[in-house]
Amino acid sequence: MTDPVTQPVTDPAAGLQLMTLHVNGEEHEVLAESRRTLVDVLRHDLRLTGTHVGCEHGICGACTVLVDDRPVRACLMFAAQAEGARIRTVESLSGGEGGRELSDLQQAFSAHHGLQCGFCTPGFLMLAEGFLAERPEATKEEIREVVAANLCRCTGYQTIVEAIDGCAAARRLAGKEN
Repeated sequence: MTDPVTQPVTDPAAGLQLMTLHVNGEEHEVLAESRRTLVDVLRHDLRLTGTHVGCEHGICGACTVLVDDRPVRACLMFAAQAEGARIRTVESLSGGEGGRELSDLQQAFSAHHGLQCGFCTPGFLMLAEGFLAERPEATKEEIREVVAANLCRCTGYQTIVEAIDGCAAARRLAGKEN
């Protein structure tokens, strides 16, 4: 007889697996098929619908989340692969009471008109958040190169580059003042 506490819970006939996912600072237990993608589990099981599903082939970047602080296409990753990792979705950016206060990056996107229809915005925000954590001194050219990895049909990218650069400059200035 196996001990249910130490053995992973699975239902081989249904292909189900019990996973523990650490999302936005909270631990979630999810019983899902092992072949389910991270984006599907985030959206349908955890109801974190800020992460969008676009192409489902890893091309558009709408599903970008941070896994252990690195941008990842959630449509290309199985949820089971993320077990034990720290996952952050766009919902993790806002703060304040009830999550109603925009982060500095979200404010920069708004101030620089870095969004139009908004469909691609969560992916760009998470891509930028991961990139700026790794490269806080990034130049506009480096930012332009990074954002080219995600697709947007509305903005022409310039306002997105300006927003990320503006946020990076404000963070550097705040760091010098402290």
